[in-house]
Amino acid sequence: MTSPTTPPARRPAGRRAGASEPSGWWAAVFVAPAVLGLAALYVWPFLSTFLKSFEDVPAFGPATFVGMDNYTALLHDEEFWKAFGNSALYTVIILLGVPLAVVLAALIEQAGRGRAIYRVLFFLPVVTLPVAVGMVWRFVYNGDFGLLNTVLSWFGVSGQFWVADPRFTIYAFGVVGLWMSLGINMIILGAGLRAIPKDLYEASALDGAGRVRQFVHITVPLLTPSIFFVTTLSVIAALQMFDLIFVMLRGVNNTALADSKTIVYLFYEKAFVQFHQGYGAAIAIVLLLVIMLATALQFRLQRSWVFYG
Repeated sequence: MTSPTTPPARRPAGRRAGASEPSGWWAAVFVAPAVLGLAALYVWPFLSTFLKSFEDVPAFGPATFVGMDNYTALLHDEEFWKAFGNSALYTVIILLGVPLAVVLAALIEQAGRGRAIYRVLFFLPVVTLPVAVGMVWRFVYNGDFGLLNTVLSWFGVSGQFWVADPRFTIYAFGVVGLWMSLGINMIILGAGLRAIPKDLYEASALDGAGRVRQFVHITVPLLTPSIFFVTTLSVIAALQMFDLIFVMLRGVNNTALADSKTIVYLFYEKAFVQFHQGYGAAIAIVLLLVIMLATALQFRLQRSWVFYG
């Protein structure tokens, strides 16, 4: 009596006889350019800055290890705390633009014809060079012949030196930053609005809900993930503000510059103007920590108000 024979094992479909397993080094070859780019442009600059923050780096000559002296001096530096307060105030002003972007995005989504034109017009400041934006707004804020003072004079309001008076400078910058950020915020929020199911609005309309109630009880709760994303990006970008101060204040002997510096401008001044590179590196590391803490706090707080439905 013959025993049944065992059928031969099948090869996986598409695998040739005698073909070897793919080698892992091919994956390393394809990933290497991205890894090298990240290492050269992000990892190495961070490590170099971190090490310099513990050194006294003169313009000429070797660096000297000073330990925590740069950080100790930074914590007792009134100029740093003034710059930190200016950056915080500027960030608050930028965040005020998020509710405005929500309302404008909702209005544009409700518009019929011309919706694409509105998006382009609001998005233009985003793709415009910050230097060009600063030069235009420098003319608008000019205290002698600026456009803003001219318009205010039509209503009998006296003009001000908006970027030469420390009382108004940060607020003036905040208006420009808010105007520049509206476009990208509206695009992101508009995408979130289009993802909300239309049947929710139809069902609420049958129950008698008007546009305002729909906006408050449907649109805003379901848009909170996009609002959270926009808020996080806005805080990170605002804390790094530098372009406007550099373009609008520098080179004109502006008396408001000393009281209008942000953290990034103070870093630039210490590291590249006064050549205190170790002290400037300490400012950069502290700014990084502030951004990380602000982002972590936002992620922690979003659990109580962001609705992922």
